[in-house]
Amino acid sequence: MKYETFKEILKSNKLTIKKFSELANISYNTCNAWSKRGEVSNWVEPFLKLYIEHKKLNENGILIDEKEYKELVQLKESLKAVINVQNTEK
Repeated sequence: MKYETFKEILKSNKLTIKKFSELANISYNTCNAWSKRGEVSNWVEPFLKLYIEHKKLNENGILIDEKEYKELVQLKESLKAVINVQNTEK
């Protein structure tokens, strides 16, 4: 995903880069480094999709429990691992 697209998605979801870095448990400096590359890491797009879906469910009063939240976090870590493996195989 292009960095500009990333920023637009954050803005449309009322997120700052600082807030995103906290949600994703990554350093703020990592997010800023993406601006220099012009692209974000591959795991960011699916993570944002899950976040937005969760936000919509939450706004509609459909909450997920702690177990489901942990599964989302595990999914994020799995996505990162798979993408890292794919990047090293190139």
